[in-house]
Amino acid sequence: MPSHQPLDATQDRRESLKIIGAISTTCAFPFSAGELYGQHEHPAAAAQAALPRPSFFTAAEMAQITRIADLIIPATDTPGALAAGVPAYVDYVCQRNEALAKTVREGLAALKAPADVPTLERLQAAGSPFFKAMKNLTADGYYTSKMGLLDELGYKGNQVLAEFPSCTIPEH
Repeated sequence: MPSHQPLDATQDRRESLKIIGAISTTCAFPFSAGELYGQHEHPAAAAQAALPRPSFFTAAEMAQITRIADLIIPATDTPGALAAGVPAYVDYVCQRNEALAKTVREGLAALKAPADVPTLERLQAAGSPFFKAMKNLTADGYYTSKMGLLDELGYKGNQVLAEFPSCTIPEH
């Protein structure tokens, strides 16, 4: 993207999440790499065709989680959270983390119904632990998926580099 064009809100959010995703790939997860749902491949058509079958949340809760994940990382010129299987990742992680599950369930209950999911801006303005949890889970799920890690971030795996490419973003 040329440096003279301003970013719209979706592009700006996606760029921010790329940075967070790059940082989070170096952090310790509470699960082994083989357990992370985002590490598995998910065909884009199948991921968007139907809601994932939850193992922890109810179908209504999964509908809310799916809508929120799509608001946080929508599909643009690259696949979004839904195509990367993020809702199933959220279900998987919350099933194994009681405190996180409680935060997410309480937040979902506060929304009252799947059709009552507020806009991303209203969720952000609330600054709730629920929104923070959903934002982190969505970013973690997306950027540990093949689509996020390999396709969007361009991670090449463990390689020896003769040199490190320089940053091409003018403001850095």
